[in-house]
Order: sequence, then structure tokens, then C-alpha cells
Amino acid sequence: MAHERKERIGLYPGTFDPIHNGHLDIIARGAKLVDRLVVGVAINIGKSPLFDLAERVALVREECDAICKRTGAVIEVKSFEGLLIHFARDLGASMIVRGLRAVSDFDYEFQMAGMNYRLEPNIETTFLMASEHHQFISSRFVKEVALMGGDITSFVSPTTFKHTMATIHAKA
Repeated sequence: MAHERKERIGLYPGTFDPIHNGHLDIIARGAKLVDRLVVGVAINIGKSPLFDLAERVALVREECDAICKRTGAVIEVKSFEGLLIHFARDLGASMIVRGLRAVSDFDYEFQMAGMNYRLEPNIETTFLMASEHHQFISSRFVKEVALMGGDITSFVSPTTFKHTMATIHAKA
């Protein structure tokens, strides 16, 4: 009698304001580890976002659709509010995927992984190191450079560049 394997669902959470090439790299690599990757777009009013939630979800979805077409990966995009571990549990996720850019990220992520494991020991946290091309990119820096008139084309996709610049001009 064949044993049916449970679908492995991973969750990659973030605010994605805006989504940048480092995020896209982690999404594409994380999708290889699971049967289905859910990109969770967090509601985080404390970060004073450039894009509202609906805009961030739409942009992340557009970027993920391109990855799916290119790789055949199964990626969904959903927004969430509240505790990450509750969202992961509701999805049936067995893994949370987190990207690490530098040693400075590690302390926070290590503490968060420990807390999440305490709350739900059936959900593991997996860390993917940012590729050397993306280690210094953060959404905060992308926004700051764009708002100050700098060139962000090497940090984001053409799609995100277009949306980011249109949003900045609309708010000016």
C-alpha cells in the first residue's frame, strides 16, 4: 500500500515595501525546497510603507508569477496580520523561510526562530543566505535612494522600478 506524502508548504514572510532582487532570489530558491511556497505580505503599519497593502500584494504577485512561469514553481501570495506562527499554522506550513543578509540579521532572526519554535514546534525555520549580489539590499535603502532621486535599477526588477517611481511621483 502506497503512502501518500503530505504536501510540503513553506512560508516566506515580509513587508516587501518594495520587493527587491534580494527578495526575488530568496523566493526562487525557497520555492525549490517545498511543494508550494506562500509569500506572506505582512500588514505592518509601524514601518510607514511607501505602498499600501493592496499595492504590495499586487506587485509581489506580479513578480512571483514571473518566477512561476520561468521555473514551474508553485508560489502563492497572501496578506496577513498578527502573529506569523498563527498564519503559518493556518496555512498548514511546515517551514518558514527567512533570508539572511549579514551577521546583523542573525541575532534578530535567531531569536524569532526560537520563539516561533516554542509556539509551534512542528514548524521549522530555514535560513537562506542572500547571494553575494544582494547582501546589501534592503527595502528601506531602496526607498531612500529612490526618494532622493538615485538610481535603483540594479536593486529591483523593471516591474518594481516602474511601480516604485510612479508611486513616488504620485506622492510628490
